[in-house]
Amino acid sequence: MNCRFCNTSLKNVFVDLGFAPPSNSFLSKEEMKNGETHYPLKVYVCDACKLVQLDEFKKATDIFSEEYVYFSSMSTSWLAHSKQYTEKMINEFGINENSLVIEIASNDGYLLQYFKEKNVPVLGIEPTASTAKVSREKGIETITDFFGERLATKLASENKKADLILGNNVLAHVPDLNDFVKGIKILLKANGIVTMEFPHLLQLVKHNQFDTIYHEHFSYLSFTTIIDVFKKQGIQLFHVEELPTHGGSLRIFGKHLNDTNKEIRESVIKMLKKEAEAGMRTLAYYAGFQERVEKVKKDVLTFLLKAKEENKVVAAYGAAAKGNTLLNYCGFKADLIDFVVDAAPIKQNKFLPGSHIPIVAESKIKEEKPDYIIIFPWNIKDEIVAQLDYTQEWDAKFVIFIPETHIL
Repeated sequence: MNCRFCNTSLKNVFVDLGFAPPSNSFLSKEEMKNGETHYPLKVYVCDACKLVQLDEFKKATDIFSEEYVYFSSMSTSWLAHSKQYTEKMINEFGINENSLVIEIASNDGYLLQYFKEKNVPVLGIEPTASTAKVSREKGIETITDFFGERLATKLASENKKADLILGNNVLAHVPDLNDFVKGIKILLKANGIVTMEFPHLLQLVKHNQFDTIYHEHFSYLSFTTIIDVFKKQGIQLFHVEELPTHGGSLRIFGKHLNDTNKEIRESVIKMLKKEAEAGMRTLAYYAGFQERVEKVKKDVLTFLLKAKEENKVVAAYGAAAKGNTLLNYCGFKADLIDFVVDAAPIKQNKFLPGSHIPIVAESKIKEEKPDYIIIFPWNIKDEIVAQLDYTQEWDAKFVIFIPETHIL
């Protein structure tokens, strides 16, 4: 395997989480009778550019299919985050009714709907038919396709270049980073802006967020590396912001190299310095992560076995990909966790991949009154705790396992 950015041969293992089925491949009762294909979850760090990455064991075209089950609008906090972003771009960068905003991986129109409300022309690009359909129902023009040089060239030839290109949590999902960023270069107007958000590798390492590693995420990104990825294709990053989303993310701002209207802000220098001081440019920084991950596994096992011995009812909330990574790495099945609740109807009455824990509606919590409720999407734990505040009637306890086992 060679680095997907600089083509260097990869030999340094960052972490090995064994084998697991794709995290969003939920099973029907009928599919439970068949075998599941498990793929390696072994992550490497490149000697040269320090890109942390997973091989494309399952093709992106298979993962992001018409049956894709992640709908961004299911999270109220994510909707609020998206609306705030829209207002920022309008107020700070003058995006208006004469602009064109293109979102790559626009999902169900969770964000573009707010630009549309302000009469800003929008275009969504979304490879999954299930979410694109919902977006179109909101009146948002949406192309069902994968983004890269091919599609960008086609759109540019149709005079659909963008004043603003955005992509939230899509960079990690791209198997060919160079082709993807080349497409952005082609599609961006001469004075346009591109913004991308992605979980920050610095936070993943610092807070032991290994459960964010799964087959949909091909790359785990630092600012130091991504600035080089964009520069290679002629895009200069001129600003960066730290965000609390997804356990700690970055929002990067880019422009054409020859666009002299936007100054490089101090935030760029500060972030490069922050990562350098943390040691992210050295291989030593990435060593020892495996041992920290293994400790989490032991602690989780200890907690669940103790709860079982005490005859506690243990449920979970959120049939999230990160939960599936944790469950499959630890080797847990439905004998230790009774059920998992998810708000998305498309996931209900199915089973988690690998662990085969049943996914049910929230009403099951009121029926079973579990003693413990494990929150798998810990990044929105406050939202979930508030939503399930009625569980205090029977003194239910909320539990998270990342960065360590903690009863809230």
